[in-house]
Order: sequence, then structure tokens, then C-alpha cells
Amino acid sequence: MRMDVLWTNCVFFLACCFGLGLGSPNRCDEVRKVFQLRQIGPNQLPPLSPRPGLDLQVCTSKNLTCCTKKMEEKYQVAARRDIQNLLQMSSSSLKFLISRNVATFQEAFEVLMRQAENHTNAVLQGSYRTMADQTIGPVRELFTDIGLFLLGSELNVDDIVQRFFDALFPLVYNHLINPGLSDVSPGYAECIRSSSRDVRPFGGVPSLLSDQITRSGISGKLLLQALHLGIEVINTTDHLQLSRECRRALLKMHYCPHCQGLTQSKPCMGYCLNVMRGCLASMAEIDAHWREFVRSLEGLSARMQGPQDLEQVLLGVHTLVHDAVGHAQKNGPRLSAQVHKLCGPPSRRPAQSVSIQRSSSSRESLPLKNPVRVSGDSLAIRRKDFLSSLRLYRTYYGGLADQLCVSELTPGDGLSCWNGTNIVKSYTLRVVGNGIKAQSTNPEVKVKEADPVINQIIDKLKHINQLLQGKSIPKLGTLDQIETGSGDAEGRYSGDCDDEDGCVGSGGGEVKRKVSRVSKLSPDVTSDHKHHHHHHHSPSAEDSETDGRSRSQGLTRAIWVLILPCLHLLLHL
Repeated sequence: MRMDVLWTNCVFFLACCFGLGLGSPNRCDEVRKVFQLRQIGPNQLPPLSPRPGLDLQVCTSKNLTCCTKKMEEKYQVAARRDIQNLLQMSSSSLKFLISRNVATFQEAFEVLMRQAENHTNAVLQGSYRTMADQTIGPVRELFTDIGLFLLGSELNVDDIVQRFFDALFPLVYNHLINPGLSDVSPGYAECIRSSSRDVRPFGGVPSLLSDQITRSGISGKLLLQALHLGIEVINTTDHLQLSRECRRALLKMHYCPHCQGLTQSKPCMGYCLNVMRGCLASMAEIDAHWREFVRSLEGLSARMQGPQDLEQVLLGVHTLVHDAVGHAQKNGPRLSAQVHKLCGPPSRRPAQSVSIQRSSSSRESLPLKNPVRVSGDSLAIRRKDFLSSLRLYRTYYGGLADQLCVSELTPGDGLSCWNGTNIVKSYTLRVVGNGIKAQSTNPEVKVKEADPVINQIIDKLKHINQLLQGKSIPKLGTLDQIETGSGDAEGRYSGDCDDEDGCVGSGGGEVKRKVSRVSKLSPDVTSDHKHHHHHHHSPSAEDSETDGRSRSQGLTRAIWVLILPCLHLLLHL
């Protein structure tokens, strides 16, 4: 009778052993809770109790597991989303700094245009009142075109300036050189305008003004062009295309512990560095070129003085225009003779047309502001302030992987951590450096070659750095001669879970979610750093693992108490 009872107890015990697997019936409950809390996937995916994980691709284990194949697929999508959110959070202040200053400089240019236009109109009104109303249109067109040139339009400065002086000559000729000819026909006025390039009424002023605007304008234009490229670099790296090896490594680092019920664990520092330096190896290649980019911007800013000081040049246009009109007046007799020779005797307009012209010109009159110079060197001060702030980010790309591990992902010193397989006191494998070459010995991520999209953005940085340093003549336009990958940034990552991963037809809807949405990061991938939201912390990884080890040790003693009689019974059968 006693033998039958003992045998029954042994059978019951073995059944319990295989049923529990992880040593705690509550561990899958915690996994289900976290799976739902972080909105990783449908709530019904996590199993109610541990199961064999023979179908898992990355989170393999000899123990029973709380993961299924479908869960692993969802975890991989979540791991990519988490790292994308971390990248965007880390770059947000740098991106905002550049974007804000692009807007600031563009606004400053526009204000400068209006001030320079008002200066020029005020000088013409004060010195040449009889024609000032009719010069308002050409002056406005001049500064509108200069503004368009500065903001990126493919306009030729020589043509802009020449068009202005061509329009100015008939007015100067009719009102100042031959005041009695103000009623000439439109055809004769057009002939006077066309003769401007032959008779050169304004001497060397047009070419001087064109040269000054070109030199100072190219510097201002190049500054904006460079800042737009800076934003493009950040947008490109914010949406870095992750390799299959990297995606698997991120899954293993962030979510494979969950399969063992270790939902509060964090990766060891050395382990995290290997994974992140492997995943961001291409990004680290930007470092040298980004540092040079910041230095080159500083060099350009230092050169933007004198003839290259846009503010000084534009607010001096009115002086050159005044000098040009004075030069034409002084050479009036010669100009009259040349125009008469080219256009013949003046052709008068009908009386009715005269009144129409005068009423039209009076309608175009605008109230003029007194010339008020902006505070001295205001653009220079803004550039200096911006570059002082940008200098703080010159090492951004070189230290990004380390920054993410230190501030966001790993536990504090002395705490137990995840090494990719188990919870340990420290990571014992070799930690590699940053950059592509250093990854040849990376034990966690295999890196084959640099990302081609990153290579393209590096080529753009090299090109803009040459322009900023004055090593080649800037093409007046954009950097479109270097093609970059385009298209929907989200669409490039729709293959996070590929056929080789055993994830056919899943995860697509998850991947295409906006990465800028509110982060659903969990406590083990989110820092309570002062710049981010504080989380309500459940017991620490160390506490959880200590409790788990205590329960495990107690269970082990109980197992031996039961199993020894079983073994004894089996040996005597």
C-alpha cells in the first residue's frame, strides 16, 4: 500500500515539474501584462503558461518559454520602434536648434530686404522727388528678386541688377536729364531702356552692386543651404534602415528576456555597447564629416565681413543707387546725344495717355518709412549665438551609441543585467569600438558594409564642406547633383520581419505606424532622465531576480525531497 502511494506521488510530481517549467506559474502572467501595457500586439498572443519554444527563431532557450513565434515577430517590430524613438529623442534638440535658426535667418533676410527697400525708396524720394513714385516698382522688384536668390532660387544676380538699372534709365532720362520729355510714347521709352547697356549711363555702379550682392549673397545662401543639409542628415539618421543582423540583435537584447519572464531586466553595459555600436556603425562614420561641417560653418561665418557681409551690402544699396543717378545726371549731355543717335527724335504720347500714366503712377505710391538701420551686426550676432550652441553637438554622431546605452538602456553600476542569454553580474565578452572597421570582431552583431544611404549623406557633407571652405566655386542652387535615396521613410522599413526570420506576412501594419507617436517604451528601455517623462517603477531588475532566485532555491529543495524516494523506488522495481 505504501509503495502505491509513493508511486502516485512521484507521477503527480513529475507532471507538475513539466507543467510549471519556469518554476513560477505567475511569470507568464507578468509577460502578458507587459505585452498588453506596451501595446506590442494582440492580447491573446501570450500563452497562459510556459511552453516549449521549438519554433522560436531568436529567443531560443532550453527552458520552457512564455513566447510564441507570433510574439517574437511582434517583439521584433517593437524593438525597432523603440530604437527609432530613442534616436529621434536623442536628436530632437539638435534638429530643433538648426530648424529654428533656419527660420530665424530666413526671417532676418526678409526683414533686411524690406529695410533696404525702404532705405532706397526714401533716398530717391528725398533727392529725386519728381520720379520717386515711378521708381517704387523697379525697386520692389530688385529686392524681391534678391530675396528669392538668397532663399534658393536659380536667379542670376547680374540679370537682376541689370534689369533694375535698365528700368531706371528711362525715368532718369525723362525726369532729370531731359525733364520736358516726361510725356514720351511707350515705344520711345522702351528704346531708351534698351539703349542702357550700350550707353552705360550709370558707369561702373551696376557691376559693382552685382559683385557685392553676389559675394555676400552666396555666403548667406550657402549658410541656409548648409543648415538645410544639416536637417537632412538628422532626418536620414533618425530613420536609419536597420540590417537583419541588427534587428535580431535588438530583439535579443530588449525582448528575449521577456520570454523567460524577466520583464524588468536591462542589458549589461558592454553587451549594449556591442549591439548599439554594431547597429549604428554606419552612423559613426558620419562623425568626422559632421565635426568638419561644424568647423566649416564657423569658418564661413568668420569670412562674412566687409564685402561678404550681407547686411552691410544690402543696407548700402541706396548709396550706390544715389551715386548711379548722380553719375547719369553729370553726364546728361553725352547721354542725350547717344540716345538721340540710337532712338531718333522723341515720340510724344497722346494727351489722354499722359493723364492715365500719371493717375496710374500716383496709385502705385506707397507711404515710405524713414530709413532705420537694424542694430549693428545683428545677423553676425545671431550667427555667433547659433554656432556657439551648435558646437556643443559636434561629437554627436561619434558618441551616439554610447549615449543611448548610458542614458537610456542599461542598469546602474553593480546591478544584475542581461547578457543575451542569462541574468549575470557582468558582461565578459570583448567590447568593440565605434565605426565599420571596429565591428569585424563584434560578438553580437555582424556588420558587412556601410549603409548606402549613409554613404550618400556623407558625400553631401563632403561637398558642402568644400563649398563652405571656399575650395570650389559654389553652384548657385542646391546639392541635387548628389542623389540621395528618397521616398517614404516608413516604407523603407516594412521588411523588419523577413522570410528568413520565419515571419512571413506579419508585422506590416505595426511597422508602418508613425514613429513620432507618443513612445510606448517600457521601464527597461526608458530613462527617468530629467529631460524625459518619469515612469512609475515596479521592483527593480535586481529585486525581481533575487526574489526569483530565492523561490527557485526553495523549489529545488522541495524537488529533491520528492525526487529521492522516486529514484529509490525505481531502482528497486
